[in-house]
Amino acid sequence: MIGKLTGVIDMRGQDHVLLDVRGVGYIVYVSDRTLMGLPGRGEVAALYTDLVVREDLLQLYGFPTLLEKEWHRVLTSVQGVGAKASLAILGALGPEGVARAIALGDSSALRKAPGVGPKLALRIANELKDKAPALMAVMETAPATASAAAPDADSAPVPATPAAAPVPLRPNATADAMSALTNLGYGPSDAARAVAEAQAVAPDADPAALIRAALRLLAPKG
Repeated sequence: MIGKLTGVIDMRGQDHVLLDVRGVGYIVYVSDRTLMGLPGRGEVAALYTDLVVREDLLQLYGFPTLLEKEWHRVLTSVQGVGAKASLAILGALGPEGVARAIALGDSSALRKAPGVGPKLALRIANELKDKAPALMAVMETAPATASAAAPDADSAPVPATPAAAPVPLRPNATADAMSALTNLGYGPSDAARAVAEAQAVAPDADPAALIRAALRLLAPKG
């Protein structure tokens, strides 16, 4: 299994790059967001990869972070979501946006991805709502990017960071708030939904403020 590649970008296509790794060229398919964040031809890049093996096909898909790769794996577990649809969703929303949309049950946000219709978006939101909390918590320890360094040099890492990304969830605040809420007896799905909703209103909230806001959202109405 090829889990990560670091090499020189030899060619950039509309939906892929050709990565030269010590003389071997790998075609790696990426989302629009990832493609925009990669350096130019002749520069070094690193991507976490997922290899799809079929009888008549071998394809590599690349991701700048382990979190995004994990979301790709989870998204493609839903019936009707292939690798291309997953890349479209991640390209439109980013992993943080996907986590927020699923935690909130916001299928309309998922429909922003090209080729994702109302029925498929609703299926994704419904089937993955119980998996969002775990992946949101993973954000606390996941590496920020697949750092890139020249294969034959001890140069400083070159981050492959997507451009024009939405304001990300703050990993420590998210994980801390969810942990506190579950310790208070709230279910993981309810905690994730409340934290995502609170963070959407106040993206820079610290853990204490986020917990207070989430508790207000979870309080019985009326």
